[in-house]
Amino acid sequence: MIQNMSTEEELKYPIGRFKFVHPTLELRAEQIHQFRIAPCFLNEAVKNLTKDQLLSTYRPGGWTLAQVVHHLVESDVNAYPRLKYALTMNLPDVMVAEQALWAELPDAKSPSIGLSLVLFEAIRNRWVEAFESLDISSFDRQWRHYRYGVLTIDFLLQQYVWHARHHIAQISEHRKRMRW
Repeated sequence: MIQNMSTEEELKYPIGRFKFVHPTLELRAEQIHQFRIAPCFLNEAVKNLTKDQLLSTYRPGGWTLAQVVHHLVESDVNAYPRLKYALTMNLPDVMVAEQALWAELPDAKSPSIGLSLVLFEAIRNRWVEAFESLDISSFDRQWRHYRYGVLTIDFLLQQYVWHARHHIAQISEHRKRMRW
């Protein structure tokens, strides 16, 4: 168990909560690499799951595995424009999705995850191309989140590396507990 976490908290955050770390060139390079390989880890996490398994929840009161996959993709697709806005505008305010409401829509509850897996790989590759094209000072560019305030591209990079690892771990840990 992660230190100082309840069992419920550990199920919800199997890799712990997000923590921003002061970026270095090495950390950025590793984070970009993590963006590149995340689709492989997601594909492996859901490999050979049945419809019933995809419709199981990773924790009591949590989303189904399919909802987690769809959410992960929708979140990346939603956040990618934040990068573009931060690079092209002066401190833009960005729209933020109501993820809990999105997860309740019929398409987000569907066990058909194939298109979401394809879209996740595609959007992650776009992120990587964009990150790799930036000069060092671009990572300091900012955007405004209505809940969290002013954030940087470095924050966005780290947060979305964590986000993918977080949700992939929810799926993988559930599979281990269920012995699938």
